[in-house]
Amino acid sequence: MSESNAEAVASAVASATEAATEAAAGGWRRATGIAGVAIGVVAAGAAAGVAIERLTVGRGMRQKARLALDSAGPYGGVRGNPGKAYADDGTELYYEVDDVEPAAESALTRRRRRLFGRKEPAPVTVVFSHGYCLNQDSWHFQRAALRGVVRTVHWDQRSHGRSARGVAQERDGRPVTIEELGRDLKAVIDAAVPEGPIVLVGHSMGGMTVMALADAFPDLVRERVVGVALVGTSSGRLGEVNFGLPVAGVNAVRRVLPGVLKALGQRVELVEKGRRATADLFAGIIKRYSFATRDVDPAVARFAERMIESTPIDVVAEYYPAFNDHDKTEALAHFAGLPVLVLAGVRDLVTPSEHSEAIAGLLPDAELVLVPDAGHLVMLEHPELVTDRLADLLARAGAVPAAATVDGYGSTSSSAGPG
Repeated sequence: MSESNAEAVASAVASATEAATEAAAGGWRRATGIAGVAIGVVAAGAAAGVAIERLTVGRGMRQKARLALDSAGPYGGVRGNPGKAYADDGTELYYEVDDVEPAAESALTRRRRRLFGRKEPAPVTVVFSHGYCLNQDSWHFQRAALRGVVRTVHWDQRSHGRSARGVAQERDGRPVTIEELGRDLKAVIDAAVPEGPIVLVGHSMGGMTVMALADAFPDLVRERVVGVALVGTSSGRLGEVNFGLPVAGVNAVRRVLPGVLKALGQRVELVEKGRRATADLFAGIIKRYSFATRDVDPAVARFAERMIESTPIDVVAEYYPAFNDHDKTEALAHFAGLPVLVLAGVRDLVTPSEHSEAIAGLLPDAELVLVPDAGHLVMLEHPELVTDRLADLLARAGAVPAAATVDGYGSTSSSAGPG
């Protein structure tokens, strides 16, 4: 990182600290503009580069472009049959089911009879879990490609997407834990997939949720899980991630960020105004920490931006402590012997690919795929590759015929289209 970028990091961290101090003193309105940027203080190293990039395009033009992409972008529009599950604290969890098309089901039934005998077993269901500050639509391309070919469940984690705010968080002021997310996933499975084999797919925090499920419910994994995909995730030691910042910058961020987030989470309305006022800066930061390629489709970048923007600051704050506490390395043993896909972008600054390599090292039979020119949102940046490897996993797990092929944009070789 250049000296100018390092200076930008130091400046951003100092601004975040100043914002938190002023907030504690009651000077919220003056601090809000800085605080809005401080929300992305983990991404502060991007600030200098983002500022230069933004100088080349007028703000009015950028606003018009965002409006056009919001109105015309097709991403996130795939919907299924809705359902609700309830967590152990009463939180309402929203999910959608995409069932198998009759033509595809007929072909799968013939294959299952060959594999399992005369009695027709329940169909394999693929359960997708999304990451932090995203929602179920982050799997848009994979969902469109698999639609009608295999039964899938997509759900929104508590306080994300269409799921309700966490009851324990609102009522008790308790931060979220990864263990709690694992129990939430179990509630969704109980409601949406009460029987039959399951393939678990998780991205980032969603992968951690899958690990927490295995840790808490090993019998479920042993008896029903037939495949696992862990995308851009980690089994622990997230406190060591530097987010592409210099050592001094990341140490400063770690010192101030918990307090800044806690303070900002107590002034939601004012901070959200600050976020809107600094939308252009946030767009660049989000792009840097989501994608590695400069020529990513602007509509896809805007799609990711919308998902992240929709996560309220208090939700951002109540989730943050969970990641430093996360350690599910031992839970990986429950996946031994299963078909497992471990996939990550080599240029992921949020959950570095070394964490995926560590997971694969503990699961020697897993397929490890490292995508050279990919960042954290690899399933949006390189959808064809992710969908291809996921389809191969499903074939190995017996969820789809080995001859079935899918692509990253929703068409399939089967007669059952995405609809």
